[in-house]
Amino acid sequence: MQQVGAKCDPAPSRWVYRYERLMLTPLFRLFLRAVLPFVVVFGAGAIWLSSEERRDTLNAAIHDIRTSIETRPEFMVNVMAIDGASAGISEDIREILPIDFPISSFDLDLAQIQDSISGLPAVAGATVRIRPGGIMQITVTERDPVILWRSQDGLELVDNEGFVVARADSRAAHGTLPLMAGKGAENHVPEALALYDAAGPLSGKMRGLVRVGERRWDVVLERNQRILLPEVGAVQALERVIALNQAQDLLERDLAIVDMRIASRPTIRIAQRAVEELWRIRQLQVEKKE
Repeated sequence: MQQVGAKCDPAPSRWVYRYERLMLTPLFRLFLRAVLPFVVVFGAGAIWLSSEERRDTLNAAIHDIRTSIETRPEFMVNVMAIDGASAGISEDIREILPIDFPISSFDLDLAQIQDSISGLPAVAGATVRIRPGGIMQITVTERDPVILWRSQDGLELVDNEGFVVARADSRAAHGTLPLMAGKGAENHVPEALALYDAAGPLSGKMRGLVRVGERRWDVVLERNQRILLPEVGAVQALERVIALNQAQDLLERDLAIVDMRIASRPTIRIAQRAVEELWRIRQLQVEKKE
């Protein structure tokens, strides 16, 4: 029996003491405030979703909500507008983009559409965006052909960067464009244009440029005359030939080839008819002496 007048022990019980010590631990408080609620909620959700019927119901509800948002009038695209493209390029774009309008803007991959349009040979660049009013706006920058290239496949239009823009029906249809030929010529369009610019007085006689061995150029003139240019310094070599022609009417003579491949030793080759005429004159001189 407890003695009358005895004092109560103020010390907490063993379990209360341990609980208070645990509550002083930061990790334990974090567990109670964050980890334990998360585990409870996650476990309850996992138990609820363990039923296939409930999962199907949830998926159907999410799909209905998403569809109701995506098909709202402000998100629908009704038409496609193309700016900056010729009639032929516009037809090509519509052919590679078989889109059935109206369509939700959420179902359009604008980056993929832009890549598909930019992949067309005649297109230098394209931008695609959705304009207010349900319009898919496509702005196209076409490649401008600057030279004709006679390849194994026929005549082709090439832009300044060497991209084949389109096939050419005939040389006469593009009479204002310079002409080049040879394998690998499309990879050296800037140099070919520089040669045409440097031709100057010879431009009226030039029939075209020929890429030889994918290394250098030949300038083809009227009367099947050729100027063989070096791999390096082709423009300077052509300018030297033009200077010689202006000073001595070099190309007005019966020359077949002017070889400038060796800068320190330019050579010429006379035409076959001139060789035959020279031999005939020499033969007549010999006969007269006899």
